[in-house]
Amino acid sequence: MSTKFSMTRDINGYNGFGVLPTYDIQSTSLAANAAQSITVPDNYPNWIVIFSYTPGSSVWVSFSGTAAVPSTTFASGISVLNPAGRQVKGGETISFISSDATLPWVCAEFQIIPTYQN
Repeated sequence: MSTKFSMTRDINGYNGFGVLPTYDIQSTSLAANAAQSITVPDNYPNWIVIFSYTPGSSVWVSFSGTAAVPSTTFASGISVLNPAGRQVKGGETISFISSDATLPWVCAEFQIIPTYQN
């Protein structure tokens, strides 16, 4: 059973970032310089994905292709460093890569959200 995204309220009634536990969780350890991907669950059309990483690790994430570790000079790319969360569509693929030899862990928690516009 999938969990609807709902932020808890703080003592003043404002949104806090206390989210409900979810049952749609995927996690793995990343081998150095080997891209891995996951697929967003497709039993609902719209999701928020919340990521967690091994502390101190550098994980590059792409929502539109295969993730790549950037070079040592500025260039355009499709990968972002350690994103906290994003809105995604059911069935989309998310790609991960790290150059860290420490085999960092990555966890993705998915929660249902209302329809949004791209």
